[in-house]
Amino acid sequence: MAALTRPLANLSLAGNAVAKQRSHGPLQSDLLGSPVLSSSSPAAPVQAGCEGMVKISSRVQTGPVTARASLTSKKSSRATSSSARRSVVAQSGKRMFDDPFDYGEDPDLEYGDLLSSGKQDAVDPRPPTDTSSDAGWLKFPPGHNPEIASLGLYIRDDVRSCAILVAGGVYENLLFFPVISLLKEKYPGVKIDVAAPPRGKQTYEINKNVRRAWVYDPEDPFVTPAEYTEFLGKLKNEVYDLVLSTRLAGLGHAMFLFLSDARQRVSYVNPNASGAGAGVFLSNAVRTEKENLAEDGYAMYKDLIEFLLQPVRGGPALYLPPLQVNIPRKVKDVTRGKTAAAGVAPGAYTLVHGVESSSAASMRSRGDADSALSLGLLAEIAKSVSGDLLVVVPNDADQDKVQGAVPSAKVVKITTPGQLAAAIDDAAAVVTTNTAAVQLATALRKPSVALFGSSDKAALFVPDAADRKCTVVASASGSLAGISAKDVAAAIASLPVSAAAQVAA
Repeated sequence: MAALTRPLANLSLAGNAVAKQRSHGPLQSDLLGSPVLSSSSPAAPVQAGCEGMVKISSRVQTGPVTARASLTSKKSSRATSSSARRSVVAQSGKRMFDDPFDYGEDPDLEYGDLLSSGKQDAVDPRPPTDTSSDAGWLKFPPGHNPEIASLGLYIRDDVRSCAILVAGGVYENLLFFPVISLLKEKYPGVKIDVAAPPRGKQTYEINKNVRRAWVYDPEDPFVTPAEYTEFLGKLKNEVYDLVLSTRLAGLGHAMFLFLSDARQRVSYVNPNASGAGAGVFLSNAVRTEKENLAEDGYAMYKDLIEFLLQPVRGGPALYLPPLQVNIPRKVKDVTRGKTAAAGVAPGAYTLVHGVESSSAASMRSRGDADSALSLGLLAEIAKSVSGDLLVVVPNDADQDKVQGAVPSAKVVKITTPGQLAAAIDDAAAVVTTNTAAVQLATALRKPSVALFGSSDKAALFVPDAADRKCTVVASASGSLAGISAKDVAAAIASLPVSAAAQVAA
């Protein structure tokens, strides 16, 4: 029985050897070093397997001895390689705690442009030494371009890229323009990106200091997880030096800014209990006493401005620039097409803005709820103006209402602050309530008449009105409805001749 079993075992091992040869190539020798499959030709694998049957049988009979011999051989080879490595380390002069796996330069290493990418090309990227300069150029190892930008920025407290989250609508974003100009003065060459609600984002088409504007409402209480993580990914991918927010931050918003990985994180902190613990995640917490910043009018960002006016190390003293706007040529062309279709010519009309409307594009301030011009008062104002009167409305429904109340008025629908600024720039004078139009008129140095419900509101939103070519008409009753049309006509008459000529004698 044993004699019958042994040939079957030999035949099975021969078949395994043939299969191994087909998948891994011809076997050159067995564990003892004797040839098993001498034929290396793939055309005769079966013959080679049969010829090596006797060899395989002998290997099976001496299996334990062969296995021990193989294990001994592997141990000896490992010991040899280990001693070789120790000898290499010893020959290189390494000490006990040096890296034992450092075998020198890697021939497959791809050279990069920075020090962290490895050795560079043979051309020395260092600038030549300036012999006429007292400082000259710093010396670094040849062939390397060290990354010192981040270290220098940290030491000088400098900012090269900045992201700003501005809460509010058109009015609040428009009043943030001086803060952006201050950042450009404080950090020359800084790249500024802004994120604001949909209406506020439109404002930055007339701001040349902003590189990019994104739609993101920092005050949205029901932001979706997808939108939250997407915008957070944008902040992390840009690697900003400074992230600034005008939202009154609580613990959640402060942690959001912390996750942006910005070196500096500056934000307002909610003055009530919601802001507890928010300052831990901020580099600088801006304290304020009001929950509605817009109640401070033109100086609604005064606390943030006070913080930013602190000069950088060794820098000059800073000042707050005035509100400035820049109207693109395409926006001007589109707006002139609309005003021409309404029947008015550039420089020959008085613009009226702030008519009562339920539209979100009314561009009113959060700090003044009483800023809607009634149709009755508009009709009285229209009687006092002899020239063309152009009334700006935000939607078609308001356009029909105005044309029904004041048939002689020209009506145009404008919904963006850029087009409103272009229409104001072409106007001879501006009559408006407390909307974005009054700030655009003063920024463009246009003669204007601002209607306010009280003198206190006027002092907050239009400080130094005389220097800004703005005549303020405030109601003595504390309500905008109490303004007299005669007072408005007298204010228009006090404007320069180019505008006053449109007032009836």
